[in-house]
Amino acid sequence: MFERLDEARSLTANQIKIIAAAIIGDMLEFFDYFLIGFVLAFIIKPWGLTFGQSAIILLSSGVGAILGAFIWGRIADVIGRRRVFVGTVINFSVATGILAFTPDHGWIFLSIFRFFVGFGIGGLYCVDLPLVLEFVPTRRRGFIGGMVTAFIPFGVMIASTLGAFLTPEIGWRGLFLVGLAPALFTLVIRAWVPESPHWFLSQGRPEEARRSLAWALQVPPQSLPLPTASEAPQPGRWSDLFRYPRSLAVSWLASIGAQTAGYGIILWGPTLFVLQLGVTPAYAAYLFIYITAAGILGRVSFSVLSEVIGRRNGGMLCGFGGAACVAAAGILHDAMLGSVSLFWLFIVFGDFFYDGGFAVIGPYMAEVWPTNLRATGMGSAYGFGGIGKIIGPLGLALIVGSSNVVKPDVTVAAIPSSFLFLAAWLVLCGLAFLVFGFETRNRSLAVLDEDFSAVPRPTSVAARAGVHE
Repeated sequence: MFERLDEARSLTANQIKIIAAAIIGDMLEFFDYFLIGFVLAFIIKPWGLTFGQSAIILLSSGVGAILGAFIWGRIADVIGRRRVFVGTVINFSVATGILAFTPDHGWIFLSIFRFFVGFGIGGLYCVDLPLVLEFVPTRRRGFIGGMVTAFIPFGVMIASTLGAFLTPEIGWRGLFLVGLAPALFTLVIRAWVPESPHWFLSQGRPEEARRSLAWALQVPPQSLPLPTASEAPQPGRWSDLFRYPRSLAVSWLASIGAQTAGYGIILWGPTLFVLQLGVTPAYAAYLFIYITAAGILGRVSFSVLSEVIGRRNGGMLCGFGGAACVAAAGILHDAMLGSVSLFWLFIVFGDFFYDGGFAVIGPYMAEVWPTNLRATGMGSAYGFGGIGKIIGPLGLALIVGSSNVVKPDVTVAAIPSSFLFLAAWLVLCGLAFLVFGFETRNRSLAVLDEDFSAVPRPTSVAARAGVHE
C-alpha cells in the first residue's frame, strides 16, 4: 500500500491540504508563543516588574513546552495524531485567551497561563510533523518536512505586526483575545486532516489505514492493496525509547545543541549589538531583521539539501557550520569589514546554519523512530532540547557573572568566551549526527519500521534499562 504512495508523481489536493494545515498550525502556535514579548513591553514599567519577574514570565512557556512535548507526544502515539493535533491547538489558544483576564500586577497569573500556552505549543510541533511525513512520498519527505518548519518565523512576524498596529487600538488584553482565534483552526483540521495510515496500521487497523491513504491519494480504497497488520499490535512504552540508543542519542543531543545556541543568541543578541556596535535598541532590532531573513533562507536551503546530501550530512553542516560562524563572531567581535561589523555579519551567517538547520533536525527527529514511538520519540527529543532555552541564557549569565537573564549586564570582554560557549553546543549538534546519525533519505517509513522491528524487545529488567540479552 505504501509503495503506491511512493509511486505517486505529484501531490494531490488532499495531501496539499494536510501539509497546509501543518504549516498554518505552526505559524499560529508561534504567533501565540511570541505575543508575550510585545505584551511585556506594555506592562513592564506600569507594573514595576523586576528583571527576575520578567524572566519568569518569559521562561515559563519554555518550561511548559518541555513538559508538553513529552506528554502530548506520548498521547499522540496512544490515541492518534489527529486528535492530539486538535487538542494542542485548543490547549494553547484557550490558555492565550485566558491571559486577557490577567489582573493588574498579576505577573504570577501571567506566568502560570504562559506555562500552559507553552505546554500546548510544545505538543503541536511534535505531532504535526510526524503526521505530514506519514502522508508524503519518500523522495519528498525531507523537503516537505523542512518547508513546514520554514514558515514558523512568519508566526513571529504576524505577532510583531499585530503588536505594533493593533495593540494601541485594543490594548494588550485585546491582543491576547486575538490569540483565541487559532482555536477556530480546529475546524480546518477536522475538515482537512485524517488520521495517519501508519498510525492505524500500528494499531492493527489495516482497513482504516487503507481508507485514510486512499483519501489522501484521492483514489478508491479498493484500488489499494490491503496492508498486513500485526496480529497483536504492541503499543510503544516510554521505556521502549531506550531500545533505540542511536535514535535517542542523535535526536536528543542535536536538539539540545541547536536550541541552546539559538535561544542564547536570540535573547542576548540585541543587547550585545547595543553594547558592541554602539547602536540604539531600535536599530539593534532592525539588524535582527537580516538575521531572521537568513534563518528563513537557511530553512528553505536545508529543506532542499536534505534531499541532495542527506539528513546526516545536512545535520553535520548545520552544527559545524553554525559553530564556525558563531565562534568567528565572538573572536572577531570588534573587527570591521569596511563599515560592516564582522560580529553582526557572522551572526547572520550563523543563523543561516543553526536556525536553517532545523529544517533537517525537526523532520529527522520524527524519522528516526518507529511508527508506534514516532511522536513519543520526537516529543522526548524536542522536550529535552527545550532545556537549552533555559541553559543557553543562564549559561551566558554565569560566564559574565550576572544573574540577570532578561537584560544581561555584559561587558565586551565577555563576548569571545560567551560565543565560544554557544559554539560548543553547536559542535555537540554536529557530533551527534557524525557519531550517532544514520541516513533516512530515500528510505520509506515502512522500510524503516521493518528495520526497527528487528530490534529485540527487552525481556528483563536489565534489558529494559538498555542492556539486551
